Formats: sequence, C-alpha cells, structure tokens
Amino acid sequence: MKFLVSFSLIIILASIPIVYAEEYIIDIPFGAYNPELNTPAEVWYDPPQIFVTVGDMIIWYNDDRESHTVTSGDGPGRFGWMDNKDFGTSDGIFDSGRFMPGESWSYRFEESGTFSYYCTIHPWMEGILIVEKQIPDYPHDATGKKLEFPLLQFTPDQNIEVNLAWDPQVIKTHEKIQFVYQFYDPQTNSNLAEMEYVFVIFQNGDEIFRDKGLSQIGGDYRNLVFSNSGSIIVRIERIESPSIFAEESVTVFGDVMNKEQRSVDFTAAVYDNPEKTSHETYHAKPAQRLTLYYELIIFMILVPGIMFIIALYWLKKKPEIKDTTFGAVKI
Repeated sequence: MKFLVSFSLIIILASIPIVYAEEYIIDIPFGAYNPELNTPAEVWYDPPQIFVTVGDMIIWYNDDRESHTVTSGDGPGRFGWMDNKDFGTSDGIFDSGRFMPGESWSYRFEESGTFSYYCTIHPWMEGILIVEKQIPDYPHDATGKKLEFPLLQFTPDQNIEVNLAWDPQVIKTHEKIQFVYQFYDPQTNSNLAEMEYVFVIFQNGDEIFRDKGLSQIGGDYRNLVFSNSGSIIVRIERIESPSIFAEESVTVFGDVMNKEQRSVDFTAAVYDNPEKTSHETYHAKPAQRLTLYYELIIFMILVPGIMFIIALYWLKKKPEIKDTTFGAVKI
C-alpha cells in the first residue's frame, strides 16, 4: 500500500508543470547612509531599477555601515525629507524591517506591477521594481491548459465542426494575431464553403470585436491587435449554410435550434508585450475573397470561348459572292 501511495504521488508530481524562478541581487552600497551628493555611493540601491518576472525573488544585501530597510511605498526624494515633514509613505505591500550591515533580506513577487520602495531610516534612498507576468512559450486556454492546434469544436446540433488556430501562438499586446478557421461536415469530413457566420471576441467580459463573414474554400481568417492583456473568448456564432440548413431552424434532441444557437467558443489569454507599447492599424479581414478569383478565372475562360464560337458561326454564315468575269465563286 505504501508503494502504491508513493508511486501515485510521483505520477501526480510529474504532471505538475515546473516553473523556473530566478533570483536577483540588489546591493545597498557603502555610503548609502549619507544624503550628500559627494559620497562613495553613486546610487542608493544598486541597481536602482530592475525588471523581473512574477515568481522571481529579490535579495537585498546591506554592504553599508549602517542599518537599512526595504519598504514599499513612496519616498520623499533626495531633498523632500529635509523640512522634517515628509519621510515617505508606506503602502504596506512589503517591509523588510531594520536589517544590519552584512545582513540581507529577500522577497518573492507573486503579482505583477510596478513597485517603488525606500528606506524608512534614510528616506532619501529610493528604488523601483517592475514585475512582469511570466509569458509561456506555448498556447493555452484561459485556464492555463496547453492547447494543440487546430482546436476542434462542434456546434450544439453536431452538424458543423469548426477548426481554429492563431499565429503567433502566444498572444501578446500590440502584435498582429491572425485567427484562421475552417468549417467541416463531420459526417463526410469535407470542407464546407459558403458558410455564413459572425466572428466575435470578448476580453475581460467586454465585447471588443464583431464582424460578419462568409467562408470560402479553405476557410477564412481575421487579423486583430490587442491593446490590453487578459483572458479572451473567441466566439464564432450564427453559423449557417444553406446547403445544410434549408429551414431557419432544425430539431435537435426534440428541441428547436435556430441559427442564433449554432455557435462555438474558444478561450485564450493575452499577455503584456515587453517589447512593444503601441501598434499600427491592420486590416481585420481578407481584402479579397477566393470566390472573386474563381469568378475572374471563369470570366477569362468563357468570354474568349464565346467570342471564338461567334466568329466560327459568322464565318459559316457569310454569304457567297459570284465573280462574273471568270465564272468563279468568290467568298
């Protein structure tokens, strides 16, 4: 029994994804205790600004000759404390308390954000931390479950299979994302063209995009750029094909299902882009459709063919003219 319990525990632990956190060191240099401009310390906390990721740990080392604190909040600045009125305001997120020369204090950041901090003993000492969300290198849904493309969903009536993928697979703000989707008949596994639908995206509970579409051979796509991070729902709704649904509604398990109910939902997450803070405007949908090319090809083939047939017909019907001089027939 003990062996089975241990074996089960190993399996459970092996299934838990491993998150690799980093440790960063911030040094409090000698001379930080002195507010004068001409001191051995070029900065009060070294480095004074640092970028880390959620889950990382920061370790502050006191290499100065006096005790210090690392207290989250707004310090008064180099000269704000001199009037004895402002010694900084703590926001209560973290506080090392007093630690002596040669000692250290550490803190692990579990939430993203920008955190300023200062020393309550020497309030001119200030630093800042930028904690960013950890961005995975694989696509996942809004719950964090890893996804394998293409994603498959069936409409509630089981008559249409919708496949969806997007590129890049990890969605970041201010970066063009192309959503590509196709419709299939699950009975024959054949591609369904000329499918009417509405493409909708919700983010953080709000609808941010809606557009009607008509799929072509090979499916359809939409380009989007997200300005904000957060979970999203990609909904393809009001899916209708005249070739499948001759009536406005169909009966499924004894209930009437209209086209408004023929929809599928996919979820994903958008991350803040550490490299971009703005973006240009992109075309959301295809500029030209495949049917346009097919119609153009048909036009290019049929028109010359029709003209050729008319020319042949005209040549055959051209009247004969007799040459009275030589008695020959001249065409």
